[in-house]
Amino acid sequence: MKKFTISGCEKTPFLTWYTEGLKKKFSTKGYQFCEDSDDGIGIVFNVINQEKPRPYRRKSQATFVVSIMEMDKEIEDIFEAAYPYLIRSLANHLIYIVHTNENTDVYFITPEQGFYKISYKDGDEEDFFNRTYSRLEPVASAQLIIDNLFAEDLDYQLWKGNEITKKMYASGQKLDQMNLLPAPFPLENYLSKRDMRQLKKLYGIGGLSYGNLSSRHDGQTFWMSASGVNKADMRVIGQDILFIKGFNPNRNAMEVSVPPKITPKRASVDAIEHWMIYKEHPDVGAIVHIHAWMDGIEATEINYPCGTIQLAETVADLVRKAEDPSRAVIGLKNHGLTITGRNLEEIFERIDGQVVSQIPMG
Repeated sequence: MKKFTISGCEKTPFLTWYTEGLKKKFSTKGYQFCEDSDDGIGIVFNVINQEKPRPYRRKSQATFVVSIMEMDKEIEDIFEAAYPYLIRSLANHLIYIVHTNENTDVYFITPEQGFYKISYKDGDEEDFFNRTYSRLEPVASAQLIIDNLFAEDLDYQLWKGNEITKKMYASGQKLDQMNLLPAPFPLENYLSKRDMRQLKKLYGIGGLSYGNLSSRHDGQTFWMSASGVNKADMRVIGQDILFIKGFNPNRNAMEVSVPPKITPKRASVDAIEHWMIYKEHPDVGAIVHIHAWMDGIEATEINYPCGTIQLAETVADLVRKAEDPSRAVIGLKNHGLTITGRNLEEIFERIDGQVVSQIPMG
């Protein structure tokens, strides 16, 4: 049975009512409520305040933390006001509650800039918690695939890269010129060094990034930009560009070949998604992921976090259903685009002038 708990600071009367409602709803859906000290907790609802948004210290990387914060005044720019508290509390999700004269608006915000709202009025308690559960549970129960298994077994002829990695370098510069940063705030301004280390460990990130790209090597192996690297200057094999051998289901980790005597960067959290697509579609020669949008595209229905096998499976399914899987454009709800192509040059030619930086939130 999946376990959950509620932790954090002292609650207001509304937050007491709200967290009790969450407790009741998740309990009736098969989750077991546990004390904070229990091991094996999958979901944590962590109540924070404005002055000291204390993080919940996870015992396991798999623990999904939802921070909850209440405001008693209307906010002009909800996203700008709320996002720093998501980051400072090291959460996977932030529930930002704003009371207005007419009702209570509950905003849901994710590190990938997912942003949507559910409103509450007296009398619709059952519907309100049903909608909250339907939003949170699929995301909270998703399985992260962000671990890496590095092996110093890269063919010596590839230690300096090849023609494919040279083209990735050129495409990385194109991606950089698109200026599609995913986060509006410099994380270092909001987190201590200790919290930055914790954030990188939890989310498998190496710093701010702005999408990723990959290119098939042969069969099911492919080259991919590493996590958090400067896409405009991808030169070092094993650090800027990684050779992805495959996925190890027994370890829930991506297998990466690197040259000897190098300290490798982590693979992008989207590596599992790219691996699934390359495995199924031999005609796909390259994949680009950007934090932007295009009109008239097929999109995922659930805002799964990046790096989860559920998001990878959902995107792979939409690619499979596309008219031409080797030239598909798939929307990731509240997040961005995954674009397949025969090669990187063809992808950038297809999307030129079609991309908008504002991602629709819903």
